[in-house]
Amino acid sequence: MEKVNLTNLFNQFNDLNVLIIGDVMIDAYYWGKVDRISPEAPVPIVAVEKSEKRLGGAANVALNIQAMGANAILCAPVGDDKSGEDFIQLLNDNELPTEGILQIEDRITTEKTRIIGNNFQMLRVDNETTEVINEHQTHQFIGKVESLINSHKIDVIIFEDYDKGAITANLIGRVVEMANQKGIPTTVDPKKRNFTSFKNVTLFKPNLKELKEGLKIEFDKKNKVALENAIDQLESILNNKQTLITLSELGVYIKNGSEKHHIAAHHRSITDVSGAGDTVISVASLCLALGMPSSVIAELSNLAGGLVCEKVGVVSIQKDQLLKEAIELFK
Repeated sequence: MEKVNLTNLFNQFNDLNVLIIGDVMIDAYYWGKVDRISPEAPVPIVAVEKSEKRLGGAANVALNIQAMGANAILCAPVGDDKSGEDFIQLLNDNELPTEGILQIEDRITTEKTRIIGNNFQMLRVDNETTEVINEHQTHQFIGKVESLINSHKIDVIIFEDYDKGAITANLIGRVVEMANQKGIPTTVDPKKRNFTSFKNVTLFKPNLKELKEGLKIEFDKKNKVALENAIDQLESILNNKQTLITLSELGVYIKNGSEKHHIAAHHRSITDVSGAGDTVISVASLCLALGMPSSVIAELSNLAGGLVCEKVGVVSIQKDQLLKEAIELFK
C-alpha cells in the first residue's frame, strides 16, 4: 500500500458527511433452545429466550459509517406501518438522523425474522414487498435527497441497492447528475435489477456473482484476464471511474483507469459473511471521499470486510481494531 499516515486518515473520517440512499430493513432475531419436536408437525420447537431488532440493509451501511466516526445521513423509504415506526425508533436508539426517511402509505417495511435454536438458524421469515416505488413516490424521494444535498455539506453519496424497490433508474440518473454538478463522489453497492442503470458514478462495487449476473457472462473466478475483460465491458456500459470487485476468499480487485490492483484476502477464522459487503462499501467510500489512491481504498476495505466476517451476525466494523490491524499490516 502507498505510504499513508493511517492515524491521520482515520481522524479525518470524523469530519465527513455521508449520504446513504437505498433499501432499508429490520433484521429481527429470536434466540432459544431446542429440546423437542412439535407433536403437531415434524418440526423443532424453539423455546425463545431472547429477541432483538436491528437496523439492516442500507441502514447497516449507515451504522458502519457511524462506527468509523463519520456523520451518516440515511435517505430511504419505509412503510407507514408498525415496522416502519419500529425502524424510525431504531434510528433514534442508534443516534442516527431521521430527516431523510420517507414514510409511504400502504407500503410494507421490510422485516427479516430469523429463528435461531441452539445457535443454529432454523428458519427465516421475510415480510416485505419488492414492488418498485411509483413515479409520484420517486419524485418525493428525489426531493428528500435534493433537500439533504442542499442543506448539508455532503462528502460522498452511497447507493445501497437490495432490489426492494426503493431505487429506480429515474432516481439514479437525477441524483448522479446532482452529485456530479456539485463535485460529490458517488459509490454503488448494486443488485441485479438496476445493475446497468448506475451510469457516470465514481466507484462501482459488485461482488463477483453480481458482476457475472449483471453482464450475463460466465468465467472462472481465478481467470484474471477474463475478470479484466468483464470489468472493461462493465465500464463501457456505465462510464464509471473506478471498479472494485469483491472476490470472497480471493480478496478484492480494483481498477482505476490504467491502474489495477489485486489484493489477496487475509487469513481469518470466518464465522459469518453477513454484512461484509456493507462494511466494504462504507470504508471504500470514506477513503474515496478523502481522495485516497485506489490501492489504499482496496487494501483498507478488504481488511475491514474480513474483520466483520469473524463476528456472528450482521455487525459494524470496529474503528480502533481496523486502525490497529492496518498499522500492523502496512508498517
